[in-house]
Amino acid sequence: MSISMYRLTVPVFQRGLATLKNYLDKAEAYANEKGIDPNELVTARLAPDMLPLSGQYQRASDTAKLAVARLTATEAPKFEDSETTIAELRERIVKTEAYLATIAPEALEGTETNEVTIAPGGNKMTFRGDEYVTTFALPNFYFHVATAHAILRNQGAPVGKIDYLGRFS
Repeated sequence: MSISMYRLTVPVFQRGLATLKNYLDKAEAYANEKGIDPNELVTARLAPDMLPLSGQYQRASDTAKLAVARLTATEAPKFEDSETTIAELRERIVKTEAYLATIAPEALEGTETNEVTIAPGGNKMTFRGDEYVTTFALPNFYFHVATAHAILRNQGAPVGKIDYLGRFS
């Protein structure tokens, strides 16, 4: 039995976005407890040449919406990468979730064999749809979710492994 492209993408991205929202709640609570401006966490980064927390959220959002759009040969909504506050990051995640909620399972039927071409950094790559999801889109998405986790943890916010994995019902 195979897994549908819908189940491999939309619910997985939705779960990761929920994790990112949880991180924002924890970051705000931590900042309030420590008496620091929570928006200072938005500019925190692990290394000088890495994107800050805001960039991790932007890239995770972009990866989720663009993956679905590329598979279905449709346009994803465009968001400016201008978030500077926790509230703005939260709103970006909400908008990404709203877009994903419009994707019907039927829209992704058969997309495992669609050709997807991307050119990150000018490096053109072409994948079959299922290979694109499993070897590029999902690893890229989770790289940014994990890096957001690491940034907040590095700043002292109490995020742990169960926050990354999410709650199972």
